[in-house]
Amino acid sequence: MATESTKQSQAVKAEPKVTVPGIMAAKGKRKLTMLTAYDYCTAVWVDRAGVDMILVGDSLAMVMLGHEDTLSVTMDEMLHHTRAVVRGAKRALVIGDMPFLSYQVSVAQAVENAGRFLKEGRAQAVKLEGGASVLKQVEAIVEAGIPVQGHLGLTPQSIAILGGFKVQGKDEEAAKKLVEDAVALAQAGCFSLVLEAIPAAVAQRITEAVPIPTIGIGAGPACDGQVLVLHDLVGLFDRFVPRFVKQYDQLGQRLLEAVSRYRQEVESGTFPGPEHTFGMPAK
Repeated sequence: MATESTKQSQAVKAEPKVTVPGIMAAKGKRKLTMLTAYDYCTAVWVDRAGVDMILVGDSLAMVMLGHEDTLSVTMDEMLHHTRAVVRGAKRALVIGDMPFLSYQVSVAQAVENAGRFLKEGRAQAVKLEGGASVLKQVEAIVEAGIPVQGHLGLTPQSIAILGGFKVQGKDEEAAKKLVEDAVALAQAGCFSLVLEAIPAAVAQRITEAVPIPTIGIGAGPACDGQVLVLHDLVGLFDRFVPRFVKQYDQLGQRLLEAVSRYRQEVESGTFPGPEHTFGMPAK
């Protein structure tokens, strides 16, 4: 007899592919979910859980490659991981995160690299950070037929200017600028906006001001959806845990315990046992 989780997985598999128009149509009707994934195996499980969007985030620089921030990851590394995720995601919309200096130098560079995410990475959309400074890039990428998700607030690629991972939009002037940038990005053609580490009241104002879905991460409950880094959600990344993260499991600790038991059984000679060993006829 199929378990409840198996039935849910089968139901998700039968659902149609999530599309950009579908994401946009969800605003005001239902809450959207987005998580990061960086490899095939993880993407399979996130997809089966019914998450709407999978972001192949440049956060892989930290959680997968061990860098101190997101600045060091390259286009080739992002494309490598994006291809793996796409192979595992059958339903969710896969979004490739454009890395630092892949779109800031020129509009032509931005369009070319965004196109690589679709052509080589097989993603269905791209995400980039910034407001007024990237409007021309957004317009050109959208004009080329590539869906764009914007990103405002705490933009990790700008930590050198921001002075670290700090909450943004805390005063009236900064909050007003965020609202203006959000409206401008929507007008430029973004299909959704990530709002990271901003006051809940500001995120609510933005959500009400734009016709496209807002996806919050540390931006309060009024957003049209939520996103988290998967490794934060399940306790696999323990260098630091942001305040806005809710940990639904401690897989890092469980992995440590499982590997420790394996090591102990190998050292004591109890693994492999007869049930893990192949025999042959005595003759």
